[in-house]
Amino acid sequence: MAEAERIIGTPEVGDDAEPQSEPAAPRGRRRIAALLVVAVLAYLLDLGSKMLVVARLEHQPPIELVGDLLKFDAIRNPGAAFGFGEAFTIIFTVIAATVIVVIVRLARKLYSLPWAIALGLLLGGALGNLTDRIFRSPGVFRGAVVDFIAPAHFAVFNLADSAIVCGGILIVLLSFKGLDPDGTVHKD
Repeated sequence: MAEAERIIGTPEVGDDAEPQSEPAAPRGRRRIAALLVVAVLAYLLDLGSKMLVVARLEHQPPIELVGDLLKFDAIRNPGAAFGFGEAFTIIFTVIAATVIVVIVRLARKLYSLPWAIALGLLLGGALGNLTDRIFRSPGVFRGAVVDFIAPAHFAVFNLADSAIVCGGILIVLLSFKGLDPDGTVHKD
């Protein structure tokens, strides 16, 4: 019986019992670390690509990657997705800052690696576009986002937008699967 309990992992009672597995806190810290690594990676890729685009592509003709299907074309977007809401740049700045605060607060209860990845993508993307809104012209909290990925018959976007969309899709999929950020699974 004791051998069967040892194999399946049931804890033994007594002085000679082996130490228990690691507590939940380190596991939660690893998930937060994963969130931060994904966020920093997404942010740095976005920031680096925008710096390269501004230095090499802005005020230049578009670069065709796949004929007319995909181009790199540097534009400044003061609005939201698809260029809508140019008059509401400050509102988009506040929304991005709010998303960042919510993710940071939610990270304390994070015990799911897929959620850490999804939230890291959202955080990195939000930070990337928020950086543009704060530091690019025409001024603080009114800055235009640098967009450059231009598929045919679609809006021009950047890597931060891609990270936000991928993180959002992953969150929807995780929600449909019933996986919560704290690692619990529920069936509705």
